[in-house]
Order: sequence, then structure tokens, then C-alpha cells
Amino acid sequence: MLSVSGLSAYYGRAHILDDVALDVGPGEVVVLLGRNGAGKSTTMKAIMGLVPPAAGRVRFDGAEIAGREPFEIARRGLGYVPEERRIFTGLSVLENLEVGRRPPTAGLRPWTPERLFALFPSLGAMQDRPGGRMSGGEQQMLTIARTLMGNPKLILLDEPSEGLAPVVVERMAEAIRALKAEGLSILLSEQNLHFAQAVSDRATIIEKGRIRWSGSIADLLAADEVREQYLSV
Repeated sequence: MLSVSGLSAYYGRAHILDDVALDVGPGEVVVLLGRNGAGKSTTMKAIMGLVPPAAGRVRFDGAEIAGREPFEIARRGLGYVPEERRIFTGLSVLENLEVGRRPPTAGLRPWTPERLFALFPSLGAMQDRPGGRMSGGEQQMLTIARTLMGNPKLILLDEPSEGLAPVVVERMAEAIRALKAEGLSILLSEQNLHFAQAVSDRATIIEKGRIRWSGSIADLLAADEVREQYLSV
């Protein structure tokens, strides 16, 4: 579904990503793990076209998307949930969802507010509440729901558990597992290994802009030296 190879990116003269490679299969959840500043968010933004790749290939659903504009990539069915959430604080929950609405994707069951309220019941109880009057966890759920209204084939989830209370993190994990059961592909960036192992099939570790390790979650849990070297604080 998504294949990235040789991806490099810069911020000004700073070389942030160097020869990044990863892939996500249909209906698969893959986590990109790493410490703060490792390059996780930049990888997401480069895939989405928000940071222009300096080199490399990004293929999504059989088409090359590297170098395309973000709106073109979104129209192909790639959804993006940014770390900063970026909801419209002056709009209600329903209005935020309408902003994300796009036509259904062939072969996939379309997302509607009713389906999203079943996935995130707390949003259904506050349909008219402005986004600025919601908790951080509720805003995170709304951001994911707004992205799903675009009926994507794959979503990029950037640090969805960051700053959330443990009970909200567990609800987020349940939602991701439900999305996987729907057949949605997900690339997730995380620092929280416990959260990642609860939802992911495979893991890729990034450090200083380079991929250092890839394998199954089970292999990662058995690789004490890898976790100590690249994930411990």
C-alpha cells in the first residue's frame, strides 16, 4: 500500500532524513519508533508532501507521489493526522467533520458522522461543542475522525498518544484496532513502546534520520539490546 525508499529531506541546510526506507501492507499497522528529534514527524511530512523530499521514492497504492502537492496526495486516499492536531477551535465537532468530508473510496465502506460517533462515543455526546472547548484527548479523537471523513485508504498517525491520560491512550488503542479490523492501513509514529505493541504488526526504528532496525513487534520485544540502544531515555 505504501513503499518508501531512499527518502532524504532537509530543513534549510540541515540534513534531517537520510535514505529512509519503510513499507506498509494492506490492512497493516506499522509503527515508526524513535526518541524525540529522531525524524519521525519529518518522515510523515515528507511522505505527505509537506516537506519536499530531496531524494527518494514514495509509492502509494501503486502510484509515485514523491514531489506531488499535499492536496493531490490526499485526493489519492492518503490521510494525515498531525501531531499538533490542528482542529478548528471555533467550529463545532460536526462542523470539523464536515471540513474533512470527501467522496467515498471505491471498495471501502464510507465514513459518516454516525459511524465515527460509534468509534468515538465521547464525540457523539458533544456534537455541537466548539473544538476549543474540548480536552486534549477529545481533540485527538476529533482530528482522527476528521481525517477518516476523507475516506482514506491509509492514514499517517503522528504521535497519537502523546500527552494523553492512560485511560484515553487505551481508548485510542481500541480505536486503532477497530480501524485495522475495517481493513484500513496505518503508519503510526510513536515513542510509547507499550502503546505501539498494543496496536502494531511491525516496527521500524529511526534514529538521527536513518532507519536503524525493522522487524515484527515480537522480534522487537525480544531484542533487548536494540530497545536499550535506540528507545531508552
